[in-house]
Amino acid sequence: MTNHEEHNALPPKTCEIDRLVTMADDVKMVLEGKKTATRRNGRYADVGEIMVLEDKKFRVDRVYSQSLGELTDEHAHQEGFESVEDYKQSILAYHPGMPWLPQMRVWVHEFSPVNE
Repeated sequence: MTNHEEHNALPPKTCEIDRLVTMADDVKMVLEGKKTATRRNGRYADVGEIMVLEDKKFRVDRVYSQSLGELTDEHAHQEGFESVEDYKQSILAYHPGMPWLPQMRVWVHEFSPVNE
């Protein structure tokens, strides 16, 4: 799988946008502007789709595929963490027994607040 950035090149969604950010800590980080992206096993949103968290709207700006081995500290900052290692430990705590495989691909959903 290669990085997909064009909307029409994306495969069908595997879940709905209302399931994109659900953990209370993650919702808080998004609302505080500390989290501007989330990585999921499936594709949860289309580019331009609106996510609503506590009556605040966020537009999905980019959706693309990425391997865990491609993650940088900058990517971890988008997720609200200081480093890839911090992000990795958080994910492994959420998913006990899940291996962290550098070749494993995830879907990146980048978003920004909608200023109305």
